[in-house]
Amino acid sequence: MQHSKYIDPTTDYGFKRLFGTEVNKDFLIALLNDLFRGRKTIADLVYNKNEHVGEAEETGTVIFDLTCTADNGEQFIIEVQRSSQVNLKSRMLYYGSKLIADQAPKGNRKDWNYAVTEVYVIVLMDGFAMPDGEDGKGFLHDICLCNRETGKIFYEYLGFIYIELINFEKEEVELESDLEQWMYVLKNMSSMNKLSTYLKKPIFKKLFEIAEYSKLNKEERKMYDVSLKRKWDNKVVLDYARQEGEEKARKEERTKAEAEKLKYALNLKKRGLAVEDIAEDLGLTVEQVEKLK
Repeated sequence: MQHSKYIDPTTDYGFKRLFGTEVNKDFLIALLNDLFRGRKTIADLVYNKNEHVGEAEETGTVIFDLTCTADNGEQFIIEVQRSSQVNLKSRMLYYGSKLIADQAPKGNRKDWNYAVTEVYVIVLMDGFAMPDGEDGKGFLHDICLCNRETGKIFYEYLGFIYIELINFEKEEVELESDLEQWMYVLKNMSSMNKLSTYLKKPIFKKLFEIAEYSKLNKEERKMYDVSLKRKWDNKVVLDYARQEGEEKARKEERTKAEAEKLKYALNLKKRGLAVEDIAEDLGLTVEQVEKLK
């Protein structure tokens, strides 16, 4: 298997190596702070659990369960996922709700008084679009509970941030913010040969050094190769499903257009136009027009 200079950070192994270890937690802190866009500033974080995989292995989900401490001392919980699209919204709601439910003490809930810590679920979506999303509506979806009528935020402290990489299409010279630099790195690192001069944050130099494939030992390379193959296999499945969906849509459009044409032909026939003329004008056969009633 031929490899690029840098590992792919959107593979399970690549994501874990770069963002899921205590020694490299500064990468995750920097990424999360840019995702919060000033709403939160994380000073430190603790990995509450080891990496664990979603309940169904085929989802390929890597989860980091984090307790974050902000610069003002407040604490909140985050789950970071590199997720598949299987039941995406429902699964993220489940994970967020579980983080809340797990905070409840076994007893004495009256004294606890539902003092729920803030919870955020952050989802990296690679190679697929948001289900029921709007094409071309950006790569970042910052979701919270709000009043359906007014749009006013109803509850601030349960949030979902979806990163839709498929919608991030900027080139190096177009990058305008630290967040966009992170998106470019996540999407393009594995196809790059060196650190770009457009990636100005000092942390990227360290990130690219650690991401070099040549620095993996034999066992690490084996784990990465398995993870990379799994990603490629998933991409084949996604591409096939997307092609099937597009072909189905085209077929339905053709069927609809044909039905409209036959309906128009019937109207012309009822008005007394010659069958031969209708067939010629609309690209139908005489037999098709004659059968219309």
